[in-house]
Amino acid sequence: MSSLLRQTPRPPLLTTAALAALCACLPAAAQEAQEAQLAALTVKGQALAASQAAFSTQHLTQEDLAATGAQEVEDLWRQVPGMHVNDYQLSGVANAVVLRGFGGGGHGGDIAATLDGITLNEAMSHADGYFDLNVVVPLEVEEVTVHKGPVSVLQGNFNRAGLVALQTRRSGTYTEAQLQAGSHGTYDLQGALGRQLGADDQMFLAAQSYTTDGARPDADARRHTLSGRWHHRVDSRLDFALSARWHEARGDSPSYLTQAQWERDPQGKDPRVQGDGSEKTFATLRLDVNYALSDSTQLLAFAYGTRQDFVRWFTRPRSGSWMQREERYDRDVLGMGLQLSGNAVLAGAPLEWLLGTERLQEDTDYGYWEGTQNRQRMAAAVSDRRTALDTTAAYAQAHWKLAPWLQPSMGVRWDRFTGDCRRLGAETGSDACERMATTRHASPKLGVTSQIAPQTTLRASWSEGFALASDFAKYALGTAGLDPNVFRQTELGVQWAPHSSLWLDLAVYRTTSSNEIRNVAPGVYENFGSTRRSGAELQAHWTPPSNVELQWSYGRMHSRVTENANAALVGKQVTAVPAYTSTVQASYRPTADWTLRAIWRHVGRGAVDAANTQWSRAYQVGDVGAQYALPRSLGWGDAQLSLWVRNVTDQRYASSTSVIGGERLVAPGAPRTVTVGLKFAL
Repeated sequence: MSSLLRQTPRPPLLTTAALAALCACLPAAAQEAQEAQLAALTVKGQALAASQAAFSTQHLTQEDLAATGAQEVEDLWRQVPGMHVNDYQLSGVANAVVLRGFGGGGHGGDIAATLDGITLNEAMSHADGYFDLNVVVPLEVEEVTVHKGPVSVLQGNFNRAGLVALQTRRSGTYTEAQLQAGSHGTYDLQGALGRQLGADDQMFLAAQSYTTDGARPDADARRHTLSGRWHHRVDSRLDFALSARWHEARGDSPSYLTQAQWERDPQGKDPRVQGDGSEKTFATLRLDVNYALSDSTQLLAFAYGTRQDFVRWFTRPRSGSWMQREERYDRDVLGMGLQLSGNAVLAGAPLEWLLGTERLQEDTDYGYWEGTQNRQRMAAAVSDRRTALDTTAAYAQAHWKLAPWLQPSMGVRWDRFTGDCRRLGAETGSDACERMATTRHASPKLGVTSQIAPQTTLRASWSEGFALASDFAKYALGTAGLDPNVFRQTELGVQWAPHSSLWLDLAVYRTTSSNEIRNVAPGVYENFGSTRRSGAELQAHWTPPSNVELQWSYGRMHSRVTENANAALVGKQVTAVPAYTSTVQASYRPTADWTLRAIWRHVGRGAVDAANTQWSRAYQVGDVGAQYALPRSLGWGDAQLSLWVRNVTDQRYASSTSVIGGERLVAPGAPRTVTVGLKFAL
């Protein structure tokens, strides 16, 4: 372990105590639990479930996480057709997620992300829309819904390629723990607890402690997360819940390798990289209140606050040499909203509807230092400033079940943005820092489903999303008269289940962007440029005999520039988007106690630079695993032992490829690793 990481104080007592409390099972509380469970508290957007049938969505559950022994929620994305992670292998730094031909989700603003309806996207952290899912404990997740394209009314600015909506457990009585140990000094301990406390109260707790030495030099990392929710029923109409979350992460990073270095030593480190890494603390507190206005109408109010400190050090080529930079982001977020949802009958047919409004205020203190040496600042700040971005939004959606063959969905979201920027100290940089011009945009969403036969359902939709000017361009006077960058998606899809053992889903889509915002000269911007993204996605699920299960997720993407000020770029492919992704999963249960699993992932090549002169290599990676259900006579309830071998063929591959400072750089994919695990539920 590197000296830099050793010197950072550990907080093991709090996390260890929390995990011990989960494993203690609260026997007294269990004895007092009532047979009748409290109904789960509704969170923002939950009432929209039926209306999403007109759009391509994929639901992933706790069972999907358990089946693959996932240590991160991000591990689920390979099960989604056309979804891919360009893994930067940088400790504590969010990776780039690909969806619907967009390559800047997670590390940028192409994908919206929510946790129980509350946004995880960060307005100005490293890149607009950045989000980090490591603040979530995988064992606390009940369901993840991936909305493909700008189809959801729940998010605005960052809802371009789609929305990933995470929902945590909010009902039930359970005690679960999972311990995994693996190659390179990797240990992962998770716990989750749900308890009914009398007739009117519920408590839910989750914790995770993860540490690793990493496969490369100076790749140490650790993170600790705690979350809790108390749900109280005041009377038959009124419920409220108070939730809290705390996350701490520290890590060192060996940064990237040049192509030549990677060819010689795929798990090595460039000697010019010294002291890279990251540190993060994250805390949030939220209140949800549900009130039943009638048997068919419910009012939800929510408010939350978030405090986050994040700093990263990153070395890369710059001006003919390798140079380290420091970026620091301190965020304060306040959000609140109201949502009204219900059921009605219109023209004799059921109608599900939702109305909502929300207000979000986010302040970010941003500091940027170039030329740091081993985390020591050597020069004045390039940027030292505070930004504010305030969002006011209203949204509505309805799903009308006229007939099995005609079920339309209609939605719209309206956003209004204001903001400001002011310098906190001397700066050597020249990025704009003025009051942001007020920007408004309305985004319609239209869709329809039609069940044309008992085994066949068709769907079609048209939806619109948008993007504000990126980074500090939105705080420049030169963008005051510009329109947002608009994205419009058209989609057709079909679900077909010809037999109880076979299910297929196919979707084709086309997304066009217009009014792209470009910098013409210092302080001068214009709306000019467009891109077309199209593709097809196939998902198949087949269970030939009952003890065999096969799944195939395949996505093909075609993203090209159709208008650009540089005529040489017209017709070129968008960078960091693979031509296709394919995941085959197989499971076999030879006996009731044993399950054998295999996952094979194939990723096509993609453009590395805008001129398409360099391309990433296609690669294949396979995992194999075995899971054994322990006898219940041991007293551990539903307990399971697992063994996983990741990258079973020890394939050498680049998990991401980029060009920085004119050099081709590689993030090495993980080598073969072995993980053993124990999971039990009491």
